[in-house]
Amino acid sequence: MLAIIRTGGKQYKVSLGQKIKIEKLTDEIGGTVKFETLFIGDDKEVHIGTPVLEAALVEGKVLVQDRAKKVTGIKYKPKKRYLVHYGHRQSYTEVEITKISVK
Repeated sequence: MLAIIRTGGKQYKVSLGQKIKIEKLTDEIGGTVKFETLFIGDDKEVHIGTPVLEAALVEGKVLVQDRAKKVTGIKYKPKKRYLVHYGHRQSYTEVEITKISVK
């Protein structure tokens, strides 16, 4: 079974047992999360939301709350004595999909 969920302003294609890294959620490690479902389908039937499926349920278990590797960059303007180094670490939540169902 395949589902398309929306969280953090992005859409993810997920299947049962898959682990995904999404934008940081406030839930604690070990808690469950319910996602907005846009699409659920398999070989036999397809359910498409307009835009969201109210009768669908996609749940996940929070595994990790962490931050990604540092991304660095440089701003530089020649002949102006301008040089800035910057870095950023994005927070994320790792979730394992535990349940996909249609009521």
